[in-house]
Amino acid sequence: MSEPFRTDVIVVGGGIMGAAAAFFLRRRGKSVALIERALIGQQASGTNFGNVRRQGRFLPQLPLANRSRDIWGRLNELIGEDAEFLASGHLRVTYDDEMTARIETYARDALPYGLDLQIIGGNRLRERFPFLGPEVRAGSYAPHDGHANPRLAAPAFGRAARREGASVFERTEIVAVERDAGMFRVEAADGRVFRAEQLMIAAGAWGNRLSEQFGEPVPLVTHGPQMAVTEPIPYALEPVLGVSTTKLEETVYFRQVKRGNIVIGGAARGPASADTQRASVKPENTLLQFTQITRVVPALARLNIIRVWSGVESYLPDDIPIMGPSAKVPDLYYAFGFCGHGFQLGPGVGDVMAELISTGQTTTPIEPFSIARFASAPA
Repeated sequence: MSEPFRTDVIVVGGGIMGAAAAFFLRRRGKSVALIERALIGQQASGTNFGNVRRQGRFLPQLPLANRSRDIWGRLNELIGEDAEFLASGHLRVTYDDEMTARIETYARDALPYGLDLQIIGGNRLRERFPFLGPEVRAGSYAPHDGHANPRLAAPAFGRAARREGASVFERTEIVAVERDAGMFRVEAADGRVFRAEQLMIAAGAWGNRLSEQFGEPVPLVTHGPQMAVTEPIPYALEPVLGVSTTKLEETVYFRQVKRGNIVIGGAARGPASADTQRASVKPENTLLQFTQITRVVPALARLNIIRVWSGVESYLPDDIPIMGPSAKVPDLYYAFGFCGHGFQLGPGVGDVMAELISTGQTTTPIEPFSIARFASAPA
């Protein structure tokens, strides 16, 4: 048997969180092994909508989202690629007075966190966004949010991490993790062994299987986002558009890329399996999405859908991720279970986790995301 591969930190999971963490760890001088069972960014990090939004988030998550947004704006400087990030603005619209009151309250509550939202209604809304349909009552506009290409972001961080000196292992499935004699031992399905003083689990929908090996199971479930894209049309919709509602079937969101295609998500979830690593799109969900986007922008009614896709996303009962140190094992760290809204957070999560692993603390508060809140969860 060959000698174990030794490094300061092992990062298991090559999504945007893991790849960004590997990059920022190298910037802090740590040697890193980034291990991914498939290809960097192939799972949920590469199959989501691409929303780079802060508004609508759990308020204590906003400091992390703000830190991440700063990184999104500096991608070219940091990693030499921009992942097609566009600060296009983000508009969430409402259909009734109740939801309008909710977005007004959220805007007031978010202001102390540094998120300045513009609440627009009536004639002012139509003057600024004349494409909106008659059902739209009001909107919450975040001028500095936007979107990026999820197929590009995680691989870009992976390449940057490798250039910084990280060892990247793709197509490497992990079958066992343990702590032995003050070191972590990570075993791959092909028999290779990795050893390090610190371990970060960023394995998305498979994170629970690894945390459970350290006695920290969590009630994680999987769903598949229902994604679609239209044929290209002349570029006209600058902001990302979404609906603020309590009804799942109305929670559609969509964005137009510079090439002209309109990317659509939301309104429903589909089946997904961590066992088979497969997810699917139900045709009825695509039809529902198309119906809902035409309520927001009626002019889109004659477009054709040219492709649909999904991925395996992980969700937790409180819709809040797991991020931070283990509650049981020294030098063990988690960043998974981002409940379908982790793409925007990815660069910030990587930066914060690198700070935590390197210094033992963070300048951005992450206590609400501790795995300790599931200490009594059944295995």
